[in-house]
Amino acid sequence: MNWILMERRSPWHKLLLCLICTMVVYSTSAQEVDSTKTDTKKKETFLNHTSNGFILKTEDGKYEMQIAARLQLRFAVPDDQDPITFADFLNQDQRVFKINRARLKIGGHAYQPWLKYYFEYELSRSILLDYRVMIEKWPWMKFKAGQWKIEYTRERFISSGNQQMVDRSILNRKFTVDRQQGVEVYGNLDGGGIANFNYWVAILTGMGRGTTQNDDSKMMYFGRFQWNFLGREVPFSGGDLNISQKPAGIIAVAAVTNTSPYTRFSTAGGGNLIGFEGTNDSQYTVNQFQIETAFIYKGFSWASEFHRKNIYDNFDEIETDLGGFYVSAGYLAHQALEFWPEPLEIALRYAVVNPDLNFSSNKQREAAVAFNWFFAGHKNKLTTELTRFTFQDKELPQDNELRFRLQLDISF
Repeated sequence: MNWILMERRSPWHKLLLCLICTMVVYSTSAQEVDSTKTDTKKKETFLNHTSNGFILKTEDGKYEMQIAARLQLRFAVPDDQDPITFADFLNQDQRVFKINRARLKIGGHAYQPWLKYYFEYELSRSILLDYRVMIEKWPWMKFKAGQWKIEYTRERFISSGNQQMVDRSILNRKFTVDRQQGVEVYGNLDGGGIANFNYWVAILTGMGRGTTQNDDSKMMYFGRFQWNFLGREVPFSGGDLNISQKPAGIIAVAAVTNTSPYTRFSTAGGGNLIGFEGTNDSQYTVNQFQIETAFIYKGFSWASEFHRKNIYDNFDEIETDLGGFYVSAGYLAHQALEFWPEPLEIALRYAVVNPDLNFSSNKQREAAVAFNWFFAGHKNKLTTELTRFTFQDKELPQDNELRFRLQLDISF
């Protein structure tokens, strides 16, 4: 395949192959038993496989490496990308089949179980997505440095392999902070019962994935405060596959401020929303916040986000406010319906984006329904999704699009 041939020319591909080969050779030699020892001596297992992938570790537990891979195969009609402008509704004849994601993940700990590391590499595009080191000795205060997806929104922070829908909502393009480089302090403050809180505070370059330096002296500042009001955290994963016997819920508030040449971020790095074509250093000051909720109980799951974003063009002195929200819910309906298959989940989502709050009639809407068939939880599942988009502009007639997508996600 083309992406395999391309990756062979990448130094990262050679490095990752060396790591895998080293793991196999070391595991084989580590499991050999001296013939002079008695048969009753217990053999140590150095190579194992769990839900986190293949695990290589030392006997004393001070070193551990987890290696996992994930493939995501997707079919879409009439198009796979969310419509961004009115013109996107006019192209209705595409059929898409692609390897949407091909990820290699390497993580673990070194020297001590609380000194952790993680790398994530996108094989199909030769992109290093994540690289970070975490110090997690105390639950109430942890540290992180490197590049990772900032915990600004639940929808974006949840891995694409753990979502209920095929992909994220139309809010993602407008409001995500995505991957950034910097340092962070975070933790859980558990005072018992409803006095259970999480926090994240970070200082970042604010230039997006793959950028090693800032454009000016102004950094990106991020903060998130989360109240686990039922005394338990809701995991960063879609649905309630474990059928929680006790309810868990959260209310979170997060905010970001940044000055840079960019008004949006994605896996590709920094970019600009439609209508913001300037690329000068320090051109845009962006301040945004969101309010988030999530809840799980007995196979039912709920999530929502409410967003506001202010963009100030420091060169043209123009100010723009954006807004949007989404609500989503899912249910493993065999809990209530005897005829419903146990591995089947139904999920719903409704989202609205206003690209300029000065024109309240300008709105983009999304309504979606999805069905997940879990072969092995989120590690191996088949998702089918039907989405209706509507687009309304003060100078253009309203139009709409109906999209169907089918996706197979498998991790090993």
